[in-house]
Amino acid sequence: MNIKTIAIIALALLVPLSMQAQKKKKVIKRPIAVVPEEPAEDPRITEMRELTQQIIFFDSVVVEKNHFLSAIRLHPESGRLSSFKDFFRVQGTPDGYVYLNEMGNKCYFSDVSDDGGLRLFTSDKLGSEWSSPTPLKGISEGISEANYPFMMADGTTFYFAAKGEESIGGYDIFMTRYDAEDGRFFKPENIGMPFNSEANDYMYAIDETNNIGYFVTDRRQPEDKVCVYMFIPPTTRRNYNVESLSDEQLRGYADISRIADTWGNGKERKLALERLNSLQETGREENKPEMTFVINDQTTYTSVSQFRHPDSKGLYAELQEAKRQLEDTQVLLEKSRNYFAKASADDKQTLRPEILDAEKKLERLIADTKSLEKRIRNAENSIINP
Repeated sequence: MNIKTIAIIALALLVPLSMQAQKKKKVIKRPIAVVPEEPAEDPRITEMRELTQQIIFFDSVVVEKNHFLSAIRLHPESGRLSSFKDFFRVQGTPDGYVYLNEMGNKCYFSDVSDDGGLRLFTSDKLGSEWSSPTPLKGISEGISEANYPFMMADGTTFYFAAKGEESIGGYDIFMTRYDAEDGRFFKPENIGMPFNSEANDYMYAIDETNNIGYFVTDRRQPEDKVCVYMFIPPTTRRNYNVESLSDEQLRGYADISRIADTWGNGKERKLALERLNSLQETGREENKPEMTFVINDQTTYTSVSQFRHPDSKGLYAELQEAKRQLEDTQVLLEKSRNYFAKASADDKQTLRPEILDAEKKLERLIADTKSLEKRIRNAENSIINP
């Protein structure tokens, strides 16, 4: 083989090696992964959290949303709360609520307005009849829906829940005051955290006689449940010192993550619980047990504190409210029947549908009490006899 042939063969062998080396050097460009940025928090929420009010929440109970009033026990001097349906004895009314003052001659309530949304109204009792509803002036601007009214005993300071421009999530609780000179309310203010959140925050009521506040929210609850918090109403507003708290601690106070974190040394809480228990036991004879509730053939509870299932206390509060309504309806029905026997033909015509409605309500309440009693027994027996 001559030198020329050898050179050609060597060159032929080198060409593929050169091409392979070039392939190895080729850099494959990959797209750079883009990490989505977390949406910025609404600055209103951030500011509100930094102004979280110091509140002692001394107890709480979870109840069905439609029966949360059963957990709110107000002294008569603080007025009375009721659902629209029960107060005005009508059917098909939206989920509105009523506050009746101590004298029983003025009420505040929510009802559907001409624009189709829930608005707040007031009526005065004239004789045995309620006056035509009057819309509350001064509180509708920027509010799309308003409900859950509560007027303080001073007849001036007014709380309610609303959806609107100043809400941070669903219903928020607002406070305003009545200007007697102008006959209207001042512009409402969002009362902030911990009472408001990105969930729905409903009723806010204060029993000044017993120094007990009640607050209702659906945060961290199933769709058909709400939590009723009992708190000590502060005499003056005092906010948490943001500089002395971590972000996690501040969020915990703002969200009411653990009511035990608000108890401090526990002395004020103990006194508040005593006041609450005394309020619940009003009217009972001292030598009688707090309650008598048969769980099964071997077990009978004599105190609410004996309930072991987490739902039982709330169900028992609902049962007590149903029994109260049952007794009131029985008394009213008996009076109506006695009056009917002596009434004129025209009065009988008016009374007949009222008596029929009361009889239907009585049947429903009897069924409700039996159902609640059964649910409580089943809940407790599931723990006693798992």
